[in-house]
Amino acid sequence: MNSNGAKDNRQAVRVTSRLLFSSHVVSAEKYEEIHQDINNGISLYNREELADIQVYIGAQSALSKLKEKDNDLATFLQHLDGKLNMLLSKINDGPDLMDSMSLQTVSLGGNGLAFWSDDNFAPNDILELRIVLQPEHVFVNCFGQVVDSKKESKLPEAKKRISVRFKLIMDSDREILIQHNFKQQSLALKRRRLEKEGKGG
Repeated sequence: MNSNGAKDNRQAVRVTSRLLFSSHVVSAEKYEEIHQDINNGISLYNREELADIQVYIGAQSALSKLKEKDNDLATFLQHLDGKLNMLLSKINDGPDLMDSMSLQTVSLGGNGLAFWSDDNFAPNDILELRIVLQPEHVFVNCFGQVVDSKKESKLPEAKKRISVRFKLIMDSDREILIQHNFKQQSLALKRRRLEKEGKGG
């Protein structure tokens, strides 16, 4: 089998699900600055504005793993974490990065994604994309370029389907997205099989 063909097939797998997600347009100058940093060995995640969300995601991931061993302790710590976050939000003057993220329907693949928005994104716009995969609590930060923005008849009046091709994404993050999609597909097939068995075949 052609290895490039197999790689393309893996990246082409798409799964539509609800994710914590945000997107915003970045200037060509800002994008080039970040791209240059990466060429100089500076990680995409080594940016001050991402520190809070990485701490939050790290805490949620740890609590999720703890819940499997000690549910009561994990629940207690989760309440404490929530109260600390509320206190910190009152102390901090600026907007929290998590506030910009919301649970959205996203069609996710290894080469890009699509989401639905009432914002006026235009083809060739460069977007910074922030994705939190559930239930793993994995944070992915990357950049993409809008390839299409179109109205779909089944959507609410102002909503458009925004198609984005990844322009700057770490190889490890792309692999995380691919593995997430395979896992979601496997879970969906298992659910359908159980539903079929529950109905007596």
